[in-house]
Amino acid sequence: MHINKTYTTAQMAWWTRFETLFFIAIITAWVAVFYFFDLSWIKIPWTPLALIGTAVAFVIGFQNNSAYGRIWEARKIWGGIVNTSRTFGMFLQDMLTNEYTENPMTDAELKEEIRVFTYRHIGWMTALRHAMRQPKKWETTSQHKTNQEWDIRPPEMDSTLEVDLKPYISESDFEYVMGKNNKQTALLYLQSHHLRKLKERGIIWEFSFLQLEGVLEELFTLQGKSERIKNFPYPRHFATLNHFFMWIFVLLLPLALVPQFADIGKDIVENHPVIGDLFVWFCVPFYVIVAWVFHTMERIGRTGENPFEGTANDVPISTIARGIEIDLRQNLGESKDEIPEQFPVRLDTQF
Repeated sequence: MHINKTYTTAQMAWWTRFETLFFIAIITAWVAVFYFFDLSWIKIPWTPLALIGTAVAFVIGFQNNSAYGRIWEARKIWGGIVNTSRTFGMFLQDMLTNEYTENPMTDAELKEEIRVFTYRHIGWMTALRHAMRQPKKWETTSQHKTNQEWDIRPPEMDSTLEVDLKPYISESDFEYVMGKNNKQTALLYLQSHHLRKLKERGIIWEFSFLQLEGVLEELFTLQGKSERIKNFPYPRHFATLNHFFMWIFVLLLPLALVPQFADIGKDIVENHPVIGDLFVWFCVPFYVIVAWVFHTMERIGRTGENPFEGTANDVPISTIARGIEIDLRQNLGESKDEIPEQFPVRLDTQF
């Protein structure tokens, strides 16, 4: 995905504008009180504040590394789903044959069996991506005002599982699946049961049956890994304390920064009276920059904690699943008119 750097920078500035205005208000109020009321005694030494800042920087770095690790693991899992799905589609077309059966099927019947398996697999991906988009209590990033105003919504939020799943499976399969809590698991069970029946008829050779069951086992493994990331959040004690530590540092910073700039102004007031008198106001942009960096890095870490929530920086599981569907259905010989188009990219974001 290509993203324009200028556009991204502008987005980042707009994304954090409320916090930036808050930082400007904080430091402006501190400088005004310090300058107009001569409250030079309200200050703290740099040493303890520097220790706090160093600790906060380490914790933010740890959080960002952990969040990136969760995102990268999720992307590898769904990359595995891509590869395994293609393998499954290939195996189906080459392993469902009349070679070992005493009651052969017609070519049309074999093709229909392959289609049923393939469509049910697409249904499995549909159920899995809907499950990954189900909101959790700890997934609050998308509720932030500056995230909602972009109106970045994955397709699962504008549809239901029932509507998306029905075109891919039979009515009996649909009733069976919708009666289960874990729909994606139910679909893999149906795949296995169907394979066993064809093996008993001799349509699938025993070795081929084991190979196909191995693919289903791999799909179960990938599904479980994806569900693990979804259902186990980044530990709240790390995330919450990190957030509090960052704000403690940001709110204490003016108590050291403003007196420091005031002292510099006193040193130059003899040679440059006007500049020296007003020099304390130069701490406003410096404070805003430092506070913005710490806050934005901490917020980026919080944004990356839940890679399936549906925000702009998440793993694009909808796009991945639709891409697999297009590949599988093209290899079934379907025309372009029959195959759905890829989900559109909006604001340089894949869903």
